[in-house]
Amino acid sequence: MIRIVVAEDSLLVREGIERLLRKQDDIDIVALCADLPDLLAAVEEHRPDAVLTDIRMPPDNTDEGIVAASKLRELHPEIGVVVLSQYIEPSYAIQLFDGGSNGRAYLLKERLSDVEQLTQALHEVINGGSVIDPLVVESLVDARSRTKHSPLEHLTPRELEVLSEIAQGKNNAAVASSLVLSERAVEKHINSLFSKLGLGAEPDVHRRVKAVLLYLADRAATT
Repeated sequence: MIRIVVAEDSLLVREGIERLLRKQDDIDIVALCADLPDLLAAVEEHRPDAVLTDIRMPPDNTDEGIVAASKLRELHPEIGVVVLSQYIEPSYAIQLFDGGSNGRAYLLKERLSDVEQLTQALHEVINGGSVIDPLVVESLVDARSRTKHSPLEHLTPRELEVLSEIAQGKNNAAVASSLVLSERAVEKHINSLFSKLGLGAEPDVHRRVKAVLLYLADRAATT
């Protein structure tokens, strides 16, 4: 049984999510919240397996869902987070995956009509996986993602291995240890894959996150 906390400031949407998920035999909603303070308090009280949260809630109606995901990564890294947004806004996804993609999902609210996809995302983040809405990735990579070719097809097998490790939230030292490489070799592979993915002129953290989003999108398309 998956124990989840739901955070959504709209009463109608919150009740709709509750009705959908209570019909699932393997999901137990332990708390319903309408703002960020209530969400964080509910997590401390119930210690759920996952949080399903809107991206904008009181008190400021800006990026409270992202703030919650960041706090939970620090305080309770074992808790998965699925962020729901009505906006196809890549910057939110970049913020969400900034600390690593493991245990995080970013879905558009229109996916709420597909309860199977929603429950799959919950299962994925609980198991340490990641989910990114394809429409968000399309917006992020623009025309590149709308071609029939994968943007990863020009990467070498070793570069794909390095990217896979980055997608798990690892830093360069951890990637080097996992693949039995020197950190300098890892840096060279990372710079090469950034260049091949057309991510050469941005801050390093944004390049890493965007490369991860491309990797996740490609993986989703082939599974």
